[in-house]
Amino acid sequence: MHASPPVDWHCRPSCTEVISCGHSICGRPVGRPGKALSGIDRRPVSMQEAGDSKRNACRALSASSKTRAVATETASIVATESNRTPKVSITAVIPAHKRHPLGASWHEVMTHVADRLTWEDPNFQVQIFTDEALVAVGSHSKLCFSDAVQSAQIMLILDIQKPAKLDLLLSSMRTVPTAIALGSHPQLEAATSLNNITLTTPWEKAAATLPWSSSAKASMVLQSVRQVYKRQTSDDLLFMLLVLIDAFVTQVSLVKSMQAQDLSTIWRMGTRCGKQILACVRDPECKAALDCLTSCASNDQVCSFRCIVSYESQLLEDFSLCILQKNNCLGLNADIPIRPRVLPMTHFRGQLLTHHQAEDLFIGWLDKKKWSWRVVAGQNVAYDQFPCQYQLYYRGKAKNSLWYDPVFQVITLDGKAVWRRRHYRVRRAEVPGTFHFSVLDNGVISKEFWRIVHVTEDLSWGLFYYAGAASVVGQAYRGAVLVTPDGKWPAPDQEDALEDALKKCGIKRWELYKVDNSSSAAAPLTVPEGPMKSIESEVV
Repeated sequence: MHASPPVDWHCRPSCTEVISCGHSICGRPVGRPGKALSGIDRRPVSMQEAGDSKRNACRALSASSKTRAVATETASIVATESNRTPKVSITAVIPAHKRHPLGASWHEVMTHVADRLTWEDPNFQVQIFTDEALVAVGSHSKLCFSDAVQSAQIMLILDIQKPAKLDLLLSSMRTVPTAIALGSHPQLEAATSLNNITLTTPWEKAAATLPWSSSAKASMVLQSVRQVYKRQTSDDLLFMLLVLIDAFVTQVSLVKSMQAQDLSTIWRMGTRCGKQILACVRDPECKAALDCLTSCASNDQVCSFRCIVSYESQLLEDFSLCILQKNNCLGLNADIPIRPRVLPMTHFRGQLLTHHQAEDLFIGWLDKKKWSWRVVAGQNVAYDQFPCQYQLYYRGKAKNSLWYDPVFQVITLDGKAVWRRRHYRVRRAEVPGTFHFSVLDNGVISKEFWRIVHVTEDLSWGLFYYAGAASVVGQAYRGAVLVTPDGKWPAPDQEDALEDALKKCGIKRWELYKVDNSSSAAAPLTVPEGPMKSIESEVV
């Protein structure tokens, strides 16, 4: 049990105070207003878009301004987001004094997740209440909570196992169309409803067996949410919120299902890629990959990528290349995220960073070791948590060409330890320290925008941030990797610099997943003499 000093908990009766961009917090200590993270654009989307338009018009005059150039280039990667999305209001109740499994308090974790939700859409708002605030004597939080419940489309009760106000929470759950309790008191979990469907009546249980029914949809979403919640990561908490919003409030393209939804899609797949489909389903390994992917919740990147790396094969690549990349049979799309706006480092060893120097920072230790860098920790739960990650950056034969080959170990779903390798083309972006990456991964092209956020003068550690999208599977993602030459955590005297670098990315220290670098198995680290197969040769 985490003990906190006594504080004066309060919330203004109107509960309209917005703290740290997009979420209001009732039961917050007085005198601790939310602070915007340095290096991240926290303005409302309308102001950001107006600023983007102005920067585009003045681009020729502002070429020397790195901040403006990065913002312009980032915005040019993706289409401008619409500001017409209906406002989504979520009310969350969390423990006041419990630690989340990530190591931080529930308050810190949920506040950060609420911030990240606004990166997906500034009109998505979470109002957070602690269980202690609801019972505090003389507190305005009860009134605030009542107001929040009345306006909420979604209510979450998380890890409230011994509620002091059980009746209040139960009555509130009956007020909100979609109310879910997870890891909480049995009576709260039994009161769960999704779009006013409780899945407890005989009729609802019977209707849930009909694939096209509302009860079936509610049952599927509830199963997905419970599965994702068990993983207890900030990425999964965010994904859980997006799934609920998409299912019961307004469409969220990032969680759109990757499974065929109608007969026309199945017909298109069969007529255009029948040969590849038959070859895959007749092969046990490829068929296992399809079965595994089908078992994943809608666009669950953690689940789907584990399936892919466990069952990689040429047949699976051919299948994906035809159905997804060449023909986009599912009709999906996704853009590279533009929020948060993370800026690259501008100087190295007292001098302005150049494109060539930035490439040298990526290449790192390759001239002294068999690798450029080893990954110590990463932020993305789907892509950065694999054991024994090596980074190989090397120049190509063409002028200014650069290649990146990540090599990593995978423990497959059937328990085997195997090595996997990818091959990225790397192109300079407009501003030194920023790069465009592209890769053909099991038949699907991913495009990413990378930034070198920090590298020490002695090359003892670095932090690289990326945002990417695999458009034809409707997936967008963000992440960052902490790298060192030996795979060990940076020295203790570097902690302040590391915290500062993470803050510029909008990342909390407790979000990082430490990579297991203990394996002594020899990794395939050979640098190719010439380029390996390229994206263009596979797709065109």
